[in-house]
Amino acid sequence: MNIVFDIGGTKSRIGVSENGETIDESVTYKTPQKYEEGITTFTETVKNLAKEQSIDIIAGGIPGPLNKEKSMVINAPNLQDYNNKPFKEEIESNLNSKLFLENDTAMIGLGEALKGAGKEKDIVAYMTFSTGVGGCRIVNGKIAESAFGFEPGHQIINSITNETLEDLASGTHIEKKYGKPAKEITDEKIWEDITRCIAIGLNNVLVFWSPDIIVIGGAIATGKNLKIEHIRKHLKEITTIFPKLPSIELSSLSENAGLIGSLEYIKRQNL
Repeated sequence: MNIVFDIGGTKSRIGVSENGETIDESVTYKTPQKYEEGITTFTETVKNLAKEQSIDIIAGGIPGPLNKEKSMVINAPNLQDYNNKPFKEEIESNLNSKLFLENDTAMIGLGEALKGAGKEKDIVAYMTFSTGVGGCRIVNGKIAESAFGFEPGHQIINSITNETLEDLASGTHIEKKYGKPAKEITDEKIWEDITRCIAIGLNNVLVFWSPDIIVIGGAIATGKNLKIEHIRKHLKEITTIFPKLPSIELSSLSENAGLIGSLEYIKRQNL
């Protein structure tokens, strides 16, 4: 049996797969902000899902850049108490199983590249607009190599204020600026401003990563107020260096994308 997980800044999901191909059952819970509580909740949830069966492999993602050994997160803005704590070591000890740890957005992007909106594309850029903003590059079915991972949400959009894409287009920013959750905001001008910021960010992703497709996910991107056709329009006006734009598509795997990506990650390890 394989265990897969997707730890987010707000919610976490853990799933179990008997055959290594499909998710048989999953559990979603609010992500504990304290590390020790997070380890305890994770361990207990896995044990409940496993039902005393042996676990072959555990794999999944956590938000933020990882250390080079991919054993812990080192600078997660939305899970600060997890930073520089031995997550991999503690989970492997608690559950007596090998664990593969990756960035959460990278696992989601892998799922979208292999089983979702980016299927059959060689180079896939995945961007998520949710509690925070993240992204990754998938090349020929694998997460592209990097020193610390990918953090395109931290690209600077406003050179005067040093505001990043995450500062301007994340759920956290939107709620802080307007005093209510993004899903409750209906003002079209506000959403058009957010849309243009997203398009500027995607232009930078495009000119640096040159993907065949950009897949956009997360609660902000897939909500009813953000219009993908407006993103495409702004991006077409901004990007002039390439003869044509790549496809810009919404994610198609919904909330299980991180679990699906983690399962695909396991299948591609030399075990």
